[in-house]
Amino acid sequence: MSSFNVETKEVNNIVVITTDGYLNNFGGEQIAAVCTQKMSEGKNKFLLNMGNTKVVNSIGVSILIEIIEKLQQVDGKLGYCNLAPIVDKTFKIMGISKYSSIFENEEAGINTL
Repeated sequence: MSSFNVETKEVNNIVVITTDGYLNNFGGEQIAAVCTQKMSEGKNKFLLNMGNTKVVNSIGVSILIEIIEKLQQVDGKLGYCNLAPIVDKTFKIMGISKYSSIFENEEAGINTL
């Protein structure tokens, strides 16, 4: 479970980041690097498609919170889609769903963001 991969595409000015693997510090840093790079290019809307991420630990969540804080400074938005039930529950318990959006699928996220 130590490998983590991200794929990035842009749809309607939204950066869609598809994750694959365990979202821990290593995975979180990869997501943060993509977001930081895209923010430097003027992008401020991000959607994480987490269909292939079944587990998220507290360090991964803390890195997502850091991304949310950076996006708030530029009137940006972060959303998630295709969450496994345990990841959805984790995000709600830890409160990050109050500052970002959860969507059922990628299409819903793109249409709403």
